[in-house]
Amino acid sequence: MNIIGIIAEYNPFHNGHLYQINKIKKLYKDSIIIVIVNGNFTQRGDISIINKWDKAKILLNHNIDLVIELPTFYGINNADLFSKGALKILNELKIDTLVFGTERDSLDDFYKLIECKKTNEYKKLLKEYLDKGYSYPKASFDSLKKLTNIELNTPNDILAISYIEEIINNKYNIKPVNIKRTNDYHSKKLTNSASSIRDAIRNNVDISKYVPNDTLKYINNISLNDYFDLIRYKILSTDDLTIYHDIKEGIDSRIKKYILEVDSIDDLINKVKTKRYTYNRIKRILLYVLLDIKKDIKINDYIRLLGFNNNGKKYIKSIKKDIKLPLISNYSKNKDLLDFEYKVNLIYSLKQNNISESIRKELNNPIEIN
Repeated sequence: MNIIGIIAEYNPFHNGHLYQINKIKKLYKDSIIIVIVNGNFTQRGDISIINKWDKAKILLNHNIDLVIELPTFYGINNADLFSKGALKILNELKIDTLVFGTERDSLDDFYKLIECKKTNEYKKLLKEYLDKGYSYPKASFDSLKKLTNIELNTPNDILAISYIEEIINNKYNIKPVNIKRTNDYHSKKLTNSASSIRDAIRNNVDISKYVPNDTLKYINNISLNDYFDLIRYKILSTDDLTIYHDIKEGIDSRIKKYILEVDSIDDLINKVKTKRYTYNRIKRILLYVLLDIKKDIKINDYIRLLGFNNNGKKYIKSIKKDIKLPLISNYSKNKDLLDFEYKVNLIYSLKQNNISESIRKELNNPIEIN
């Protein structure tokens, strides 16, 4: 029996994701599928339009055996930290195969790029680009492209190389397997891509052909911009923004300078961003401010169950004694470990239609289906 891991945001869960799950089921008929999923905030620096508990319901409805929460700190960080947190948990859960979407037919290019990173030519070129003021990701990708003629320019491929590097560096006994995406990431048309679906939702375009019915049921049309006033308050009331994660001297003054000149998150980011601080990095930084994620934050590693079916329940019981990280299925018995997640959910709840219901959900035990 194969134990399959999937790392995902599902913002929202759409037909492309369903295609991937169905393909995994065909490839690995005798398997347990474990999904580790972002909670209420995402790696791209946004708000999840479906809360984590409803994501768990949707996934269990579509043949996922076990749904695990990716702790917020890892879930809203750069690709390397995102991969580090997710794979540490999945390795504890004894997966033997990690399946993810890519824009490429095979993993060959990723292994070539990883080998290139070990060369002196790469290190020299990387330093040259960094000295020009490029962000680390851009400096790295440009160096790799110049040396190999292989371009990394989509979120899925960027995460893919991070997953493979994390597996290699930690000597995890996990086989990476890719499934090529069925649509062009860069397409501006409404397709089976989360970004185009979110754009359609914001513009009141019908998305029913692109998502399962249960996704439609749980969507909440919300974005980081709905929290703009809260973010502005935090920025104006904080004397030193460099206390927050990933904010260094220089970018803090730019944020302070422009915060009173703009009326939206997009306007602020477009004024603040530089070659070194990209759009997505600034967006994540604003999340760190909103969620009070400081440089001295204490990170607790644990495995939190959001939901499972009978197969998932049996599997967890079979490996429970070998799991070294705390395994959490009850909020009340783990308040200390989950204190940060509870605070994050309180902030998320402020812009929900039913605040008390959103808070109540955070105290849930895992969702269980037969």
